[in-house]
Amino acid sequence: MPNENRADPLKVAIIAGEVSGDLLGGDLIRALKQRAGPVSLVGVGGEELEAQGLVSLFDYSELSIMGISQVLARLPTLLRRIRQTADAVIAARPDVLVIIDSPDFTHRVAKRVRASMPGLPIVDYVCPSVWAWKPERALRMRPYVDHVLAVLPFEPEAMVTLGGPPTTYVGHRLASDEHVLSVRAAQWAKGDARARDGWQPTCLLLPGSRSSEITRLLPVFREAVEILAKRSPGFRFVLPTVPRQADTVRALVRDWPVDVEVRVGAQAKWAAFAQADVAMAASGTVILELGLCSIPVVSTYKADWLIRMMHKRIRIWTANLPNLIGDYVIVPEYFNESIRPGALARWMERLAADTPERRAMIGGFDAVWDIMRTEVPPGERAAALVMETIATKAAG
Repeated sequence: MPNENRADPLKVAIIAGEVSGDLLGGDLIRALKQRAGPVSLVGVGGEELEAQGLVSLFDYSELSIMGISQVLARLPTLLRRIRQTADAVIAARPDVLVIIDSPDFTHRVAKRVRASMPGLPIVDYVCPSVWAWKPERALRMRPYVDHVLAVLPFEPEAMVTLGGPPTTYVGHRLASDEHVLSVRAAQWAKGDARARDGWQPTCLLLPGSRSSEITRLLPVFREAVEILAKRSPGFRFVLPTVPRQADTVRALVRDWPVDVEVRVGAQAKWAAFAQADVAMAASGTVILELGLCSIPVVSTYKADWLIRMMHKRIRIWTANLPNLIGDYVIVPEYFNESIRPGALARWMERLAADTPERRAMIGGFDAVWDIMRTEVPPGERAAALVMETIATKAAG
């Protein structure tokens, strides 16, 4: 029976299909090692999990797809990788399977593994967005998921309402991330500087990390930047991006009529956040990231054609996490044809200065911060629940 005083290494099967999931997985495994001693790993992940000893079954970037049309286009590869991953987990005979986000992939693996190993504990780290669309998924998870580790505070209640597996809020890594804490301190240190004459605000441009997002949103951002530069010539524009998209981004902004500083990599991104006064960004986790850093933002998104066709199935009133957590409109958002470059430009003006709009948004972000903070770091709480789930399953 697996326990926290075991002599043999804890064998963990873990599957993360995105950068964010890999970060969560790395934190979890570090905490498990502190709690349970040596840990051996099998599964799929990136740099953070590999640093903990995982030899990934394949390059996890293959799973970084977005939009139903992309899933359909990659379906043969996904199905092959699902079989490969499930077979490897079953052959390894682990003590627990932890699946992290990327439900189109990870849940299908979990189902195959549960069919072959019904006694294996399965933990789902990051609750699927059943509260947003396809709520029937919550009930369907019960046969193959023993416990869900939620990273958003409203998710346990939603899972109870929808009849899903037991769910516990463990906290969100961003609420205890050292970079976020550093940027928050830098933002507060600026104090009243924005009210002084000669203040030159910095505007972040965050069109996403996927090629499809970047190519859809950057043309809109260009128009907004042109309008903003004419109305308020003092603005500086900075565009943080990930290494794999650096060449694409540089090519797209090369002929812009205003200078755009392209920053590449995580460290450069956090440095840009510390300097920023305002941002226009693609809808996603980055909106929460900016909010926790106290950087006012306007959210934008252009969906692919299939998501547009299925929008009536989406149940939530907002696409932005700060709004959902705060339960009111903190961040303004624009979608598809409703995106107006002129509106974005005017929002940037109002939010970069010491205005009622800026103060209201920062107040909302502070409320979100208070709701999300936990006494125990997320990785440690997640590790404790993984060990509890192993013990519970072993006890029958």
